[in-house]
Amino acid sequence: MQIEIFALCDAATADLGKLSMLGAFDTVWVTKIPAVHSQCTIALRTRFERIERGEHKFVVHFIDADGKNVIPPAQGAITMNFSEDQGSGPANLILNIQGLKLDRLGEYSIDLAIDGQQKASLPLFVKERK
Repeated sequence: MQIEIFALCDAATADLGKLSMLGAFDTVWVTKIPAVHSQCTIALRTRFERIERGEHKFVVHFIDADGKNVIPPAQGAITMNFSEDQGSGPANLILNIQGLKLDRLGEYSIDLAIDGQQKASLPLFVKERK
């Protein structure tokens, strides 16, 4: 299994196997704390090899610097099925987040685990705009 894309962005869509993303970022500028970021999306594209067909469980944690969940963990399963003549297959996952409350300045982390193993991590920096 490979992670082809793992990004925090303004928006994303998936249609007929195509993942489209708008505005990837890693920093949110705020004028006060707590702040609310109205809309963002975690976009993920993975590729599974022929031998990895079947169900794969995923969990995404969005945590603060103390390791506390900012939002409840997103979890589910991806079932990979593709034809015998295809050596690998992609899976797209889009997690839309509305009204993200950010209680402090600093670094947050978005952590991805698949089948119980940590696979990727994204930072989110919350900085004060002066």
